[in-house]
Formats: sequence, structure tokens, C-alpha cells
Amino acid sequence: MAKFSGSLMGMGNPLLDISAEVGQDILDKYDVKMDNAILAEEKHVPIYKELVDNYNPQYIAGGATQNSIRVAQWIMSANGKPGQSAYMGCIGNDAFGKQLEDCAAADGVCVHYMKDETTPTGTCAVLVKGGERSLVANLAAANNFKPSHLETAESKAIYESASVYYIAGFFLTVSVDSLKIVAEHALATNKTFCLNLSAPFIIDFFGDQVATALEYADYLFCNESEAAAYAAKHGLGEDLKEVALKIAASPKKNASRPRTVIFTQGSSSTIVACDGKVEEYSVEPLAKEQLVDTNGAGDAFVGGFLAGLLAGKDAGASVELGHSAARFIIQQSGCTLTKACELKL
Repeated sequence: MAKFSGSLMGMGNPLLDISAEVGQDILDKYDVKMDNAILAEEKHVPIYKELVDNYNPQYIAGGATQNSIRVAQWIMSANGKPGQSAYMGCIGNDAFGKQLEDCAAADGVCVHYMKDETTPTGTCAVLVKGGERSLVANLAAANNFKPSHLETAESKAIYESASVYYIAGFFLTVSVDSLKIVAEHALATNKTFCLNLSAPFIIDFFGDQVATALEYADYLFCNESEAAAYAAKHGLGEDLKEVALKIAASPKKNASRPRTVIFTQGSSSTIVACDGKVEEYSVEPLAKEQLVDTNGAGDAFVGGFLAGLLAGKDAGASVELGHSAARFIIQQSGCTLTKACELKL
């Protein structure tokens, strides 16, 4: 591949979404709650075959970080900035992996996947009911990313060129050492490191890993349920504005800039806290009949925000771009970018 010279790098768990409209019976059968994200346990394994056999599912390139990077590049490409983003993760050497590669390339993202010859590409069951979604991820190859991949010439070219890095909390279950390599580079070169808490289970069961990653974060993203889970675990109270301020003020390795904390709340206003100040940004309501599904809404918000950040916009303007990107995505099935981007930087 040609040497990367862009500005945005993501690293995470590349998954092929297997997305289907389901009834309450499937949710009950597999003990799955709506508007949640979990890792597949033994009891969830049959769900993938059941979706394929009985539900005529859509196959959509997924993985939270990869979605955000694709959306950011979609916006940047429409504004005369092609080839600005790159993404790393681990896939299998199989048809699903090829599908992920092709989709990312079609969206203008430079992918430098680690390939596991013995493990299949990861999948995520996306269960859609009444516009809401629940995710059950089978990481498979995505779970096998190793720090050694960051030692390749291609990887070094990517992370040395980039000025903004984004990693979702889901990656904390895979390779904290890999995250630290990228985060330490960002710290040493005074570049911008962004983190997402991603899901309540990450906060509840991977607390040490979250604490390690959070110290590097210049920007922290999460939704209201993740914010509440973090607040409950750390005794920060129930007022999310106060919680955001407390997280923004928590220990940070790069003291040259304050941490910005962003809490999305679905159709309710987005909270932004930085440097002892907190602001709210309202979300333009979408008519219920225009909502297709919420899968990828949070990822798209981050993608829009990152595109704004890279264009030199302040947090408020970047939030508005995030809202617009999320509004577009929830009118599609999954995080699909088949329509031209009309968002302006």
C-alpha cells in the first residue's frame, strides 16, 4: 500500500454486523436487553446461525471504531479531503474479512488489518426491534490483535502521520498494550487521543483497563447509560453534568490541554464538560416514522465530531456535526454510507 499521509487513525475490533429485525421472542430466548452491547457467551453462540437461517439478515461492515472512522472519512471526502483516515484491527483470512476490507476501501479508509490465519473474522449480531438495537459481539479474530502489528513499517507510517487517534473502549478487552503504544506516541508528540467508554460492561468488568486508558484521553465519549455506570462505580453522583465535570478533572497524563468529556443522550441534549465549565447542545428531533434503527448512531456522532475536530472546529461546532451525522445514520439500516454526504466542514 502507498505510504499513509493522513491525519486520523482508529484502532479497534473489526466485525461484520449480521443485522435483522427480530421479535421479543428472540430477545427472551437469548436473554438480551434492548439498547445494550455485550460479548457473546456460550448461550449466545447459536444466534448467528439462527439469524442467517431464518431472518434474511443484512451484512454490514461494523465494529464501533471502524464505523466512526468510516463516517469521519465520508464527511472529509465530501469536503475535498480524501485519504485522511486509517484503521487497524485483526480479521481472519476469509470472505467476511474481505467484505470488511472492501467496504472500508469503498468508504475511502486505508485499512491495515492484522490477519489471523486460524481464526474467523469477528461478527456482531445486531438485533433490531422498534428502531432500537441490541448488539451481541463474537470477537473471534478481532480478539487476537497483538502489539507486534504496530511494529510493521505500514503501522508506524500510519500512527506517525496521524494527529488524532480514536479507540473505543471495546478494544480494552483485547490489547491494552497496543492502546498504550499509540497513546504514548500521542503523549510524546502532543497529539490528540480520543477514547470511548463504549458499554456498561466495559466499565463494570474492565475497570483497571479503563483507568489506564482514561489518563491518556484528551476527549472522552460515552452515552448516558455508560456515564451512569461509570458514576455508580466511582461514586460520582447521579447529576450527569457534575459527573462529566468530575471525569474531565480526573488525572491526565498530558497536562498541556484540558480533557473534554462528551455525553450523548440519544434524542436528549448532549453534555460537554471541559476546564470546569459544562454546556448542553440540544438534538433536533427526528419524526418517529423516519427512524430506521439506532445501530451506529453513537459511532456516527463520534465520526462527525472527529471530522469537525480535524477541520479545526471547536467542541460546540464539532458536536453539531456529530448530531448531523448521527441523524443521517439512524435513517439508514446500520452504519451504511451509500448516499452522498451533504454535511459541510
